[in-house]
Amino acid sequence: MQLQNAIQASAGSARADTRTDIADVPGNATPIQGAPPADGAPPLDPRLLANLKYDIPAGVVVFLVALPLCLGIALASGAPLLSGIVAGIVGGLVIPLVSRAQLSVSGPAAGLAAIVLAGITSLQSFQAFALAVVIGGALQLALGVLKAGAISHFFPSSVIKGMLAAIGVLLILKQLPHAIGFDKDNFASESFQAEGGNTFTMLAQAPQAIEWGAFLISAVCLAILVGWEKSRLAKISWLPAPLVAVLVAVIGNELFKVAVPSLALEQKHLVTLPTGDLASALQLPDWSAIARPEVWVLGVTLAIVASLETLLNLEAVDRIDPWHRKSPPNRELVAQGLANMISGFAGGLPVTSVIVRSSANTNAGARTRVSAFTHGALLLLAVVFAAGLLSHIPLACLATILLVTGYKLAKPKIFAEMHKLGWNHFVPFVVTIAAIVLTDLLKGIAIGLAVGVLFVLKTQMSRVFDVIHEGARVTIRFNKAAYFFTQGKLVALFDRLPSDTHVVVDAQGASYIDHDVAELIRRFQQSAPRRNIHVEVRGL
Repeated sequence: MQLQNAIQASAGSARADTRTDIADVPGNATPIQGAPPADGAPPLDPRLLANLKYDIPAGVVVFLVALPLCLGIALASGAPLLSGIVAGIVGGLVIPLVSRAQLSVSGPAAGLAAIVLAGITSLQSFQAFALAVVIGGALQLALGVLKAGAISHFFPSSVIKGMLAAIGVLLILKQLPHAIGFDKDNFASESFQAEGGNTFTMLAQAPQAIEWGAFLISAVCLAILVGWEKSRLAKISWLPAPLVAVLVAVIGNELFKVAVPSLALEQKHLVTLPTGDLASALQLPDWSAIARPEVWVLGVTLAIVASLETLLNLEAVDRIDPWHRKSPPNRELVAQGLANMISGFAGGLPVTSVIVRSSANTNAGARTRVSAFTHGALLLLAVVFAAGLLSHIPLACLATILLVTGYKLAKPKIFAEMHKLGWNHFVPFVVTIAAIVLTDLLKGIAIGLAVGVLFVLKTQMSRVFDVIHEGARVTIRFNKAAYFFTQGKLVALFDRLPSDTHVVVDAQGASYIDHDVAELIRRFQQSAPRRNIHVEVRGL
């Protein structure tokens, strides 16, 4: 009833109270309730039951897309596979009750896989990591209450795109071993870390332990995932390519068992989910780790990165909403924070808004949050009643799905587009990617942000003023704001000015003159007569 009331109150057009804390997205006209929007989409019916015929089928489609992704992201994160399902369930059942984003779907995100893997490895305990998820959720909740939904606007787009591309690169690097059957959980083991092991040593070891059955399954799944989008079958919205790949992989491995036993995959190469009492299988937070500083650092990191990813995805989903509804970011942070606290309490992965599931939801014809709620309910039913069936899925298939996801995040076209924008965008983009791959997500973003700021300063320092020579008259005309870092160029210019010169410092065109710059000009004006230079200052 709570969900029904919430949906009915907000269907048709975004509620008035949700419009007060988000800036208008360019090009998104606000439709009149009951009238079709400009692109010809049918009008929304404010009655809940009238939209069920669209939302429930869309929820089924999202469930079919989300199920393999929940398992695959948990695999990529070095976490228990059940934790990925838990995060998907929480994202589906909790967030739609609080959020006002009608088409956004939340769950475990590939964008957090690298930071989750690094966090579990550093803490050497998934239970301690679950506590960090709870802390991160509480911080997100606080950010929402404090109306910090505009935080994403303070990060350059080149750094954000670099972060997403780096995540794609890491997904590819880390899933290649699984794609050929090298499924040893080496990343989180103390012995592997003590030996200096990393992603690249893992890649070097993988070919020595290739499983040809896994390799063949990966090759077939890759062909399906790549070819599906280019075929007419892609128009079948209720049959997503990842689900087809999973079904083919399961059937293929069963055929191997009968026809070619040497290629059949052992259970260690398949999904392993607990059966029976699922509650006892959940790895709940270790509250004894509450005093560990690294747990709090990880919690802050998760809160920042998950909030950024959610807010960016939220804006992207609003842009593809046929009814041009605007999702309030502060309300979304509250919903995401609550969901992450619950997911952490239940031993799940961090939750964010996910663009893959959200776009699938939109393309499937969803109209309200009921579709996201439906997908969460189906995930719950699947893990409760079909855990045994899920244990037949080859890990190589999930790895292949993530390889394709990684490629979409880091495809060459993105690099070409960033290069066309110029070095000011391309260099921070590439530096962010390299820094994240070679260090970790938070350090990489910080390094990329620092490089981005340097390029902003470089741009700001260029052509702050023009120098015009007209015989014995020199005009120094300011074109834009002059900050303290302009002093070096001004000092060098003042020192070069010849004697017996009339100098005009024209600051009328500057929107802002820093106090240090103004003092420098005044000192020059006072000392210039010693060199027989007359200084005239305008607009300071």
